[in-house]
Amino acid sequence: MEGTQPEGTQLLASVIIPAWNEERRISASLEKVSAFIQEQPSSIQVVVVDDGSDDATPIIAEEFARKYPFIKLVRNPHGGKGAAVKAGVAQAEGQYLIISDTDLSVPIEELSKFLPPMLDGYDLAIASREVAGAKRINEPYYRHLMGRAYNLLVQLAATPGIQDTQCGFKAFRREVARELFPYQTIEGWGFDVEILFIARRFGYHIVEVPVTWYYGTESKVKPVKDTLGMIRDLWQVRRNGWRGLYDRKR
Repeated sequence: MEGTQPEGTQLLASVIIPAWNEERRISASLEKVSAFIQEQPSSIQVVVVDDGSDDATPIIAEEFARKYPFIKLVRNPHGGKGAAVKAGVAQAEGQYLIISDTDLSVPIEELSKFLPPMLDGYDLAIASREVAGAKRINEPYYRHLMGRAYNLLVQLAATPGIQDTQCGFKAFRREVARELFPYQTIEGWGFDVEILFIARRFGYHIVEVPVTWYYGTESKVKPVKDTLGMIRDLWQVRRNGWRGLYDRKR
């Protein structure tokens, strides 16, 4: 069952939460998100995209959708985080579309930094753990070092000048997201770089917003395996660019 927004409500934003086998933490996260949204002066939607979970994740999300009209459950076949986000973008109805990880490593309270009146006039606003004012909490040094090494490759190959492409919290104007995501080819972790690469190619304005980010001990990222996979994805992005797959269709 999907949550439905009251008729006539103008949605300021939609928070898209991709989830795969998250039964251990999705309930606590949706409680925090729901409590925050109910305190906001503007209407905000939550779109939970179940990425083909084989645990109780969709059942829990469905219960929240029944309880809160601003929560919408989208069921997607298992394809990876990028595929789930793409499905969420297609379903979300807000003026701004915000991607958030299930573990809320960037607390939902940071959402205000990405919406008017605190921030306006952008096409994409991406959470950054590297720009001035950002804070990293409890991150192991080796993880930070690996992240910086990968970002160096990303800047050299795809998105020069962007300090943090991989933080999971990102905001798009809806019309921008709806144009970008149909060009997406990467369904896994590397989709972030691909979308930012396409956005740069299309001339969209990207800003980095400093956030407080908490390292999660239950993160599903496998540092070595997933980093190697994202490097392969980075090569695919460059190859797709050379082949013209990201040429803007008029």
